[in-house]
Amino acid sequence: MIFHFRCIECGSEYPEDPKRLVCDSCSAQQEPGGPTRGVLQVENQELPAAWPPTSPSSAEFLGAFLPIPSPELLPPLVVGGTPLLESPRLRSALGLPHLSVKDDTRNPSGSTKDRASLLVVAKAREYGFDTAATASTGNAAAALAAVGAAAGIRSVVFVPESAPEAKLVQLLCYGAVVLPVEGSYDDAFELCLAACDAFGWYNRSTALNPFTIEGKKTAALEIAAAMAPDVPDAVLVPTGDGAILAGVWKGFSDLVRAGLIKREPRLIAVQPEGSAAIARAFSEGAETITPVPEAASVADSLTVQAPRNAILCLKRIRESGGGAVAVSDESILEAIPYLARHTGVFAEPAGAAALAGLHVALAEGLVGREERVVLLVTGTGLKDVPAASRTVERAAPVRPELNAVAERLGV
Repeated sequence: MIFHFRCIECGSEYPEDPKRLVCDSCSAQQEPGGPTRGVLQVENQELPAAWPPTSPSSAEFLGAFLPIPSPELLPPLVVGGTPLLESPRLRSALGLPHLSVKDDTRNPSGSTKDRASLLVVAKAREYGFDTAATASTGNAAAALAAVGAAAGIRSVVFVPESAPEAKLVQLLCYGAVVLPVEGSYDDAFELCLAACDAFGWYNRSTALNPFTIEGKKTAALEIAAAMAPDVPDAVLVPTGDGAILAGVWKGFSDLVRAGLIKREPRLIAVQPEGSAAIARAFSEGAETITPVPEAASVADSLTVQAPRNAILCLKRIRESGGGAVAVSDESILEAIPYLARHTGVFAEPAGAAALAGLHVALAEGLVGREERVVLLVTGTGLKDVPAASRTVERAAPVRPELNAVAERLGV
């Protein structure tokens, strides 16, 4: 695919360059600890005029939409192709007859972040890098480690020391070099940036590497393909840095430009109240965010003081006619078993935040009950079992006798 980069702030255009991550002029305005300035977007000069006749997770399908010279560069790991569930029990319980759940917990490492890593590792292979690095609260790191292992690319990951144990174990099993950082995700991001510059590694970090947004657009391609010829009216997206939402917008936008769908859906960002820089900026009509010192939430994947992709995310929310909501940790935890019991999808707190956000979006009139609404569930509950355990009660042991079972169950 032929493409070039365009700065989302000043509009400057750049040809593809392995060392090019951000716009020269806008990145000069970067403030330490602030959102990334000069984020670049891939501008595709050619897109397929018809849906590829293969599975959305196939190399042929992805090669038709992604900026790679050959599908053979894609790592040998099946990423994407996750189901769009109609979930009749959830529809009935919520009174939303056209609600669907995009279950991205089924990706190889258990999260939607695999989509970005698949493309980033493909580009690392194309450019000749032997090491890729990222800063992450855990999911992006696991995604890079999984895809890197499949492709033979060394992964170096910087995670805050508070990252859940399950995610750390997952990283180590994939063979990644894991560097827990004393501090927050924002500290890990800055350290990763410095290390990549110093050691010549390829930087996968969200909102810095332009291919992360491009890779994440594949979720939108799959939603549209599954619903064709219909299009969602609204998609609720759990939001931390803002790159997933920007990627979903890019996918739908590409499909409109290719003539494969007629319009883009409204995008609604969902953030925890304790880490809601984007939601607050949206409500205030601001074009950028004010960092949230000591940001905290049970949804570790969404916890960030200064969302790195905030400028682009806010722009895409507004362009789509969407919105942004903040949800409490209590509502996020309540959503985990509710989603699981009505759909069979076990989500980590960040993934369940989409359902928590739906209740707020309904109350605020951001979505209508007769609309086609999609919840993007971004990560499996196995990533953070301790969080889910706070939402359930364990029964005391029962005697190994049938009458004890009858007594316990009242039958």
